[in-house]
Amino acid sequence: MEPRYPKIHVRTRSRNPLTLVAAIREELRRARAGDEEIRRFSRQALAVCEPARIREVCSNWAVVENLPRRA
Repeated sequence: MEPRYPKIHVRTRSRNPLTLVAAIREELRRARAGDEEIRRFSRQALAVCEPARIREVCSNWAVVENLPRRA
């Protein structure tokens, strides 16, 4: 399934899922998504507690590029 904003691609160096949420919020602002749309994303992403689930919600909104594996 394609994300809601397929032109937004996000990649973070941190494995902290909240960093990913913040990065997508910033990219939504840059894409001129409305305040309500950004709040909607935030509510969905922060409504879950498990990091994997947060990443799943983020992937529903934007293209989340995988982090490079550490050697």
